[in-house]
This record gives sequence, C-alpha cells and structure tokens, in this order.
Amino acid sequence: MTAVASPIPKPPAFATRLPFYYGWVNLVVAALAMVGTLPGRTQGLGLITESLLGDLKLDRVAFAQINLVATLLGAIACLGFGRLIDRFGSRAVLTALALGLGGVVLGMGRVSTVAWLVVAITLTRALGQSALSVASLSVVPQWFARRLPLAMALYTVVLSIGFMAAFPWVGHVVQQQGWRVAWNGIGWALLLGLAPLAWIFVRRSPESCGMEVDGPASSTATEATTVSFTLGETLRTPAFWAFGLGSALYGLVASGVGLFNESILAERGFAASAYHTTLAVTALTGLLGNFLGGWLSDRWPLNRLMALALALLAGCLIALPHLSSMAGLMAQAVVMGLAGGFVMVLFFAVWVRLYGRDHLGLIQGAAQTLTVVASAVGPLLLAEVVKATGSYAMAFRTLALVVAAVAVWTTLVKKPVIAQPTLTH
Repeated sequence: MTAVASPIPKPPAFATRLPFYYGWVNLVVAALAMVGTLPGRTQGLGLITESLLGDLKLDRVAFAQINLVATLLGAIACLGFGRLIDRFGSRAVLTALALGLGGVVLGMGRVSTVAWLVVAITLTRALGQSALSVASLSVVPQWFARRLPLAMALYTVVLSIGFMAAFPWVGHVVQQQGWRVAWNGIGWALLLGLAPLAWIFVRRSPESCGMEVDGPASSTATEATTVSFTLGETLRTPAFWAFGLGSALYGLVASGVGLFNESILAERGFAASAYHTTLAVTALTGLLGNFLGGWLSDRWPLNRLMALALALLAGCLIALPHLSSMAGLMAQAVVMGLAGGFVMVLFFAVWVRLYGRDHLGLIQGAAQTLTVVASAVGPLLLAEVVKATGSYAMAFRTLALVVAAVAVWTTLVKKPVIAQPTLTH
C-alpha cells in the first residue's frame, strides 16, 4: 500500500492577511500561558500563604514540607509533557493543560483538609509550574530563528507585564474577599480565556503550517539550526548543567524568598505592605533586565551573561540580612529584578541556541525539572534554617557562596559540540 501523507495543518484564515509575521501571535499567547502558571508557581502561592495557613491552621515548616513533596512530584510532568509537545505540538498540549489547570485551581478553592490541599498543590505544580511552563517555553523557539533574541526578549516583556497585572489583582482580591475567591477567578480565566486562545491561535511551527521560518540564523544570533542534540547528548555536556544549575539556583532563591517574603521582611523590621511594593519594583526592573538581557544575548557569550546574573544574585543574598531602610530594600529589589530578567531571557533562549530544535521539548523539560526541584527545596531550606537558628541570615550567606561559585564555573564553560564518529579505513 502507498503511504498517505498527513495533511499539513493550516494557520488561521486571517494569518495570510496579517501585515506581520504570524509567529508574533504565537508569542503573545505563549506569554499569556506562562502568566497562567501563576497558581502553580511559588510566587503565586506566596500571595495566599498567610491566609491559607490561617484558614487550614498549618504551621510554616509543615507547609514548606507539603510544598516540597508537591513540587517534587509535580516535576515529573516536565519530561512527560516535553515528549508530548515534541509529538503532538504546542496547540493541543497548551489547550489541554489550560483546561486541566483551570479545573484543578477551581477545585483547590474548595479544599477544607490538609490531605486534599496536598493533592491540589501537587496537581497545580505538575500542570502549571512544570507542564504549562514547558509548553509555553517551546512555542517561540519553534517559530523564530534570525529574530529569536528579539522574540525571547519580547516574550519575557509580555509575560512580565502579565504578571505585574496579575500580582496586584490577586493580592487585592485575597485581602478583600479571601484566597478562595481569588483562586476561583484564576480558574475561570484559564478555562474561559487561555484555553480558547490556545486552540484558536497557536500552531506548532511554521513548517507544520506550510509557512516559512523568519529567515536563517545569523552567526551572532540564534544558532539553532542544522545540528540538533538528543536529550542524552545534551545531558553529557557541561553547558547544560552550568545553565541549568544557574537557573535552578535563581529559582531556589526566588521561591524561598517569594513564599516567605512577608516573614523575611518582618524580621528586618518592615511592614507587610513593603512586600507588595518590592514585588512591583522587582517586576518593573525585571522588564529592564528582559530588554537588556535580550540585547546582550545577541552580543555577549551566553555564559558570560549568566555569570553576571548570578553575581548580581549573590550580591542580593549578601545584602538581605543587613537591610534596614526602605531605600536599601528598594535597591535590593532593583538588583534582584535585573538578575531575574537576565536569567529569564537566558533560560528561554539558551536551549535552542545550543542544542537545536528537534528535541527541544525534552531538553527544556529536563532543564525545567532542575528549576522545579530547586523551587521545592528553597522554601523548606529557609523554613528549616529559621527553625534551627531563629533567623534567615545563615541561609542567605551560605547560598551567596554557592551562587558565586557557580558563577565562576559558568565563565569557564564552552559551547557544546556533538562528537563526530571516528572514520576507519
């Protein structure tokens, strides 16, 4: 029998009439999908932590342990969904995940026992922080080549603006109407907003729709391209672990500080309102970091940019135990935002540039697993240090040394190459 080729999926009918490249439409929906991961992320959970602890009468260490177990179990979804993205494409996976996460968030808004809370947080971590993040990350590199640095910078800007809008909205609803009402609102937004957008607009790649990529990669921009690494080959390169661990360390710090930020600032004598102020400042300077990181990633070696981001992070950690004024707190938030902006751009762009597009879902899934595991460890680490010493200071100083060491190592890492087989005669 003669094999029948599968029909090429068509882009939406209006795509051919657009005065701009259709990849930008995919980019916006992908960024909104990353914003939709908020209920499965530590920073999102941090907005309801104090209310939830009081509601369910949980202590801080127990909650950190629940978060650790839920996040580690949820991390398994990174690799599994990475494989599904490579096989079925971003459109189907994004839509399914938006529907699944929306349903779970609505269910979490109704939990009344610790057991069901564990189940709900585990599922939000798996479907949100892990799977939906990987799906969102895979969309842009599949469409852009020549303009990938610009595309990833704009992607981070759009999602940063989305988070800047979501954080104060969720915080306001939590304070005025309670965390359950806030979670219900997010659940319906995922079901009735993100899922239809993903199904209508997202397409897997230009080639899958009979369209063209945005031109060949330049020597200084994307090199994602002709050679693609398998997951096994990728894991054997030092560059994967340098960028993966660097990103994971930022995630560890951000998750620990994000979940217990109100408590951390109270230890330094700041009011609870300072927490929301620092969130806004960090988000704003994160935007600057996105733009600057995108610009530098096309001009600097990527390992040098990661080393700079980690150096800034180490400085923030050293400063945290000594903050005593609002000016110092704002300065620390500014630098933290810049470091986060750099790491975000690098994490989104580095994998396709170093390892190609053929196995991008699996590779990003492996990298996302590292960051998810680190984000699980961060809150528990801080909670245990506070329990043992009565202060967060020792944790911050130790982490600063680790981050600085990885920054130095990153500067020594070289671009990976696939080993060529030895020819015999």
